[in-house]
Amino acid sequence: MPDGGTAVAAPPLVRPRIGPVGILPPALVLAVLFLYPLALIVREALVGDVGTPGESGLASSLAVLASPFFVHALGNTVLIAVAATAGCVLVGLVLALLLSFVPFPGAGLVARLIDTFVALPTFLVTLAFTFLYGSAGILNEVLVRAFGFATPPIDFLYTAWGVVLAEVTVYTPFVLRPLLAAFSQLDRAQVEVASVLGARPWRIVHSVILPAAVPALAAGGSLCLLLTVNEFGIVLFIGAKGVITLPLLVYDKAIQESAYAIACTIAVVNIALSLALFGLYRMAAARFET
Repeated sequence: MPDGGTAVAAPPLVRPRIGPVGILPPALVLAVLFLYPLALIVREALVGDVGTPGESGLASSLAVLASPFFVHALGNTVLIAVAATAGCVLVGLVLALLLSFVPFPGAGLVARLIDTFVALPTFLVTLAFTFLYGSAGILNEVLVRAFGFATPPIDFLYTAWGVVLAEVTVYTPFVLRPLLAAFSQLDRAQVEVASVLGARPWRIVHSVILPAAVPALAAGGSLCLLLTVNEFGIVLFIGAKGVITLPLLVYDKAIQESAYAIACTIAVVNIALSLALFGLYRMAAARFET
C-alpha cells in the first residue's frame, strides 16, 4: 500500500494460451480411444454384411431397425427407463423432503447410507434382491412355510417390474443428492411464513418447495433416464424372461450369435439415444447450476 493509503489493484490474472500444438496430444488420445472405435462401429453398421443376400449394408441395417426383435427391445428399453426414472424421482423427492424438512435423529446418517448405493456394483443389488424376493428367497420361503402355498407367491423379480425396482434402488441417489443440495439453499423463512399463515403441509410443498426443486428434479431425472437406458448388468443378472433391452440385445447379437453387423447397428441407435439424453441432462444441469 502506498503512503497515501490507497490500495494498489492486483494485476489481472493472465491465463496461458494453449496453441494448436498443446491441443494435439489430448485430441490424439480422444481420437484413438473414442472416435476411432466409434467410427468402426458406425462403418460396420452401414456397410457390414448382416447375412441378408441381395441387400447392401445400409439396406440390411434398415431391415434390422424394422425387425420385431429390435422394436421389442427398443420398447422395453424406453418403458423400463421411463418407469425406473419416474420411480427414482418419486422416491428421491419423498426422501429429500423427509431428510430436509422433517428433522429426526440420524437423518444425516440415513442420507450418507443412501449415497453408498452409488458406490455399489449393480449386480450386488440384484443379488440381494434374489436372496430376498427370488423363488427360493427369504420372503417366499417364509410365506410358503407360514401359509402352505404350493408355489412361491412372489414372482415379480423375474419380470420387467423386478428390473425397474432394482434400477430405482440403485439410481435414486442420483435424484436425492441434487434435491438435498437445492433444499439446503431454500430460504426457510418462506416455509415458516407459509406455515404461520395457516398453509397445510401439502400446500407448502406444492407452492413453496417444489418450485425450487424443479431444476434439481430435471437434472437428476434426466441423468437417471440416461443411466437406465444404458443399464446392462441389472437386466442380465436378473434374467427376466422376455425382457430384452438394447444393451442386452447388443450383447446377445455380438457375443452369443457373433452377428457383429447387427450388433453394431443396434449399438449405433443406442449411442444416438444416449447422446440425445446426455444433451438433455446437460441442459437440465446448467439450469440447476444457475
